[in-house]
Amino acid sequence: MKKTEKDIKTSIKLFEDFKVRTSWDREKETWWFSVVDIINILTESKDPTAYWRKLKQRLKAEGNETVTNCHGLKMKAPDGKMRLTDVLDTEGVLRLVQSIPSPKAEPFKLWLAKVGRERLDEIQDPEIAINRALQYYLAKGYSPEWVNQRLKSIEIRKALTDEWKRSGVADNQYGILTDILTQEWSGMKTREYKNFKGLKKESLRDNMSNMELVLNMLAEVSTTEISKQRNPKTLDENKSVAKQGGSVAKEARKQIELQTGKPVITDENFLSQSRKPRQIENKQ
Repeated sequence: MKKTEKDIKTSIKLFEDFKVRTSWDREKETWWFSVVDIINILTESKDPTAYWRKLKQRLKAEGNETVTNCHGLKMKAPDGKMRLTDVLDTEGVLRLVQSIPSPKAEPFKLWLAKVGRERLDEIQDPEIAINRALQYYLAKGYSPEWVNQRLKSIEIRKALTDEWKRSGVADNQYGILTDILTQEWSGMKTREYKNFKGLKKESLRDNMSNMELVLNMLAEVSTTEISKQRNPKTLDENKSVAKQGGSVAKEARKQIELQTGKPVITDENFLSQSRKPRQIENKQ
């Protein structure tokens, strides 16, 4: 089974202290789970890959359908590289669990059902996903005011990527346009912005202040509206639109800084307000 980036969305789920690599198949509305990660949970083997190799041979010899229904997907390996790994859907995982004697079998089955139910519930009622995100941010210590802005920013970002998709932009080109848009209003590409804030894998938007979030939202919503009017057809045309949308937020940033006498962008992370921010001066 060959899936494209457009078809699946990879993520990490947690069972107790164990990580499980997963992929959501949007076309089939199905979860795919890394078999090796599940083996690791159920057996706590020192070499779950070798364990699965031997088990697969035995199941295949027995004519077990688990191996037949096993597919390969690229997922991030411990070394950080995307590597092909065996995956099973929910039904296949349940069959696998039955083949491995483990005291964790029953709690794992309950966890598996919960993961599947949550995603399907969110598809039927997107408000559930919004409420789940709300509780997630509040639990981490964000203020209700900031959370409202953040959730709104997610909606605006989705509208922008939908517009890019309509304009023929490929998923793997979103980052190019985002860099142009971000650099235009903030003076930095996304990676530079993250480095300035001392971030690595953390979300940039999750570490923006209210003002930074608002300006980023302004850049994105402006880009969306300009795109609807200009109807760009090529990547270069979309780049031009992204720059124009970012310039709207840049002018707003300049006016705010002129009136307040201080830069909008600092290296301060939203949850580390106790640090004295290092300010950016003379941004374009």
